[in-house]
Amino acid sequence: MPGSNAKALEKARTLPADVLLLDLEDSVAPDAKGSARAAVAAAVQGGGYGRREVIVRINALSTPWGRDDIAAAGASRPDGILAPKVEDHDEVVALDDAMTEAGFADEASLWVMIETPRAIFNLAPITAAARGTRLSALVMGTNDLAKEMRARPGGDRAPFHAALSLAVMAARAEGLSAIDGVYNDIADTAGFEAECRQGLAFGFDGKTLIHPSQIEACNSVFAPSAEEIASARALIAAFALPENAGKGVIKVDGKMAELLHLEQARRVVALAEGIGAVC
Repeated sequence: MPGSNAKALEKARTLPADVLLLDLEDSVAPDAKGSARAAVAAAVQGGGYGRREVIVRINALSTPWGRDDIAAAGASRPDGILAPKVEDHDEVVALDDAMTEAGFADEASLWVMIETPRAIFNLAPITAAARGTRLSALVMGTNDLAKEMRARPGGDRAPFHAALSLAVMAARAEGLSAIDGVYNDIADTAGFEAECRQGLAFGFDGKTLIHPSQIEACNSVFAPSAEEIASARALIAAFALPENAGKGVIKVDGKMAELLHLEQARRVVALAEGIGAVC
């Protein structure tokens, strides 16, 4: 949601989204940075966002506005910040240090955008910074990545396949969340849903959105289906049977299931229960 748009900040309080990204970067013109910063700080302090996680997207530390953004966010206490165009380990550490200086609690979240070729080649050191910082999520900036690559992604996003896959693997290696990039054509609902399903297939936890009309389809795709939940519960129940105690492999509904499948089933059920608790 653009930090310079008062109506958007107000509407955000009613949207069925998991996370609200209140933006001070790309959607805000340079001459509106200060007023947008003040508006976002006031909105966060005003509250009313309920269960929704509130993250402020700041300007990069290398810009004239980045440190002021972090200071204002620290005073208003959002759940965390999202930093753009992060390219190496030291930037993550510098962001975390700035959050500490601004008064952020240790449990606050640091999200970083992966949107340049250099960031892709530095994914391992970037995510390794999570071991000593607040880093908790990677967000793909596919528009900027396309610009930097001079790529023409098309419907299947073929030029991004390597970057998307590497980002998910890097995130998983350090226990981080991974969020897919935006879909620009708001009117193309079929294309948007197809890209959500592609992101799910890559392993992403969710997708960044640019319009409220995209929320319902995104939630539908990334939430486990009734069939998936029923199958997961059946697998968990089968492993819990006395005759299967201590077994590493069992047969469920005619298919072989290993302990790794049990772990996946438990995650599906936990996700479904988490969604149920807030809906």
